[in-house]
Amino acid sequence: MLLRILGLLLLIPLFDMVVLVAVATLTPLGWVGTVALVVLTALVGGLLVRAEGRHTIRKIQRDVARGGLPADELLDGGLLIAAGVSLLTPGLVTDLLGVLLVVPVTRWPVRGALKRWLIVPYLDRKTGGIASGVVYGGGFPGGTETGDTYDVDPEEYDVSEGSG
Repeated sequence: MLLRILGLLLLIPLFDMVVLVAVATLTPLGWVGTVALVVLTALVGGLLVRAEGRHTIRKIQRDVARGGLPADELLDGGLLIAAGVSLLTPGLVTDLLGVLLVVPVTRWPVRGALKRWLIVPYLDRKTGGIASGVVYGGGFPGGTETGDTYDVDPEEYDVSEGSG
């Protein structure tokens, strides 16, 4: 899994360079217009990340003041950091990825997917099912149930007070 993610991260700059060359050579923008477009998207994206970051910080402060846990807002903050890094990386593909992470309407499905496929399964493995609510109702986790029962004679087993 880690190697796939690393491979994907290495392919993104290569794909970004191919798109930049294609836009610069195949469109009327040319090289100067393409570079200006990349700089413009970085500037506008930085402003968007800053505004969304302030909004997210206010939501975190409001939730903490009410005594709640700002889990979704903290995840949004992490996605905004990733969006900022993506927008500051020169390239049109990374800028598109950054804009998708900045805009709340497109960030919410990404947050939901991260929670469903990465965060909750990880927490379930580490906590034995508490994150998703699938906890053991009885017995020992991972134990086998043999169905063996033991009858104890009442005279041999006394739990009254003072025994022992």
